[in-house]
Amino acid sequence: MPEEEKKRTQSFLEKLKEKALNQQNYGGDGTFEEARMEVRDCPNCGAGRAYRDGLTACAYCGFSFMDIKLTDGIHIKKSNNS
Repeated sequence: MPEEEKKRTQSFLEKLKEKALNQQNYGGDGTFEEARMEVRDCPNCGAGRAYRDGLTACAYCGFSFMDIKLTDGIHIKKSNNS
């Protein structure tokens, strides 16, 4: 019987099933990561803020997360009086 099955032509539905089983993902295999949230709470008022690079102050209470002092750089000076 197995020889008879090999010789028999496949029906349209069987061809579709075979193609579906053999198809590849377009973008390759996906990577699975655990779900996480990148949130930073304000230590002053407790408001949750989405973490973004460059976040300097709380939008609710005005608490400053980081104080940055500008100094003279190579091309940019803090004042134009030279």
